[in-house]
Amino acid sequence: MRAVRWMKGILPPLGVLAGFLLLWQAAVMFFGTKSWILPSPLAIFREGRASYSRLFDNLESTLGITLLGFAIGSLVGVVVACLLHAIPGMKAGFYPLLIMTQNIPTIVLAPLLVIWFGFGLLPKMILITLVCFFPVSVALLGGFARTDASMLDYFRMSGASRAQQFFKLEFPHALPSLFSGLKISATYSVMGAVIAEWMGAEMGIGVLMMSAKATYRSDRMFVSIFAVIIASMLLFSLVALAEKLIVRSSGSREEERR
Repeated sequence: MRAVRWMKGILPPLGVLAGFLLLWQAAVMFFGTKSWILPSPLAIFREGRASYSRLFDNLESTLGITLLGFAIGSLVGVVVACLLHAIPGMKAGFYPLLIMTQNIPTIVLAPLLVIWFGFGLLPKMILITLVCFFPVSVALLGGFARTDASMLDYFRMSGASRAQQFFKLEFPHALPSLFSGLKISATYSVMGAVIAEWMGAEMGIGVLMMSAKATYRSDRMFVSIFAVIIASMLLFSLVALAEKLIVRSSGSREEERR
């Protein structure tokens, strides 16, 4: 039954994607579009197959800084959200500033980070962290705000300490919201890693993109774009799998206590 439900869920988007690619192929052939302007899906596939080894090596490099930056950014997001929630007055003072930071385009910060910290790993991690922490913080703060008020009153009447209220009620209750933020950050982290590689790197999908742009190889550019999409979907799926395992086990323990 699970396999049938999975197939029902995956077939419609696959059908739409296949139809889009067929339409794209037909349009390129019908209008005779030059490949350096818009390559056909078949040309992109051939280029991806021909450059598989180099693409994989560069994707591996991008995934390395993506995972590290995602982990750091997510941890920072959780810590910021917990501090704003736990310390009285912190949210009122810092939350508006948190929102304001997101009005600064990420790509604008890249040159400044290079000036301040050079071309090493540190500016790349800072950039990916800035991309990732905000969705996690906002989602987790929203989860804290939606804690069951009656359960919170029950904990207080039972004499539970502030730490017990947080770790046994508020944080477990906010786990679904936290994972919603993590899934958003997972997709953003790959984009942040690519932008970070534009700042200066020896390998990575961002480097491939810059090389393809300089040589007017649109087919290589599209191969790089599809690699970014696949990496983002893979990371999103891993976070979704972790959500199922952790939230389900947390819910099971809650039912047992009841």
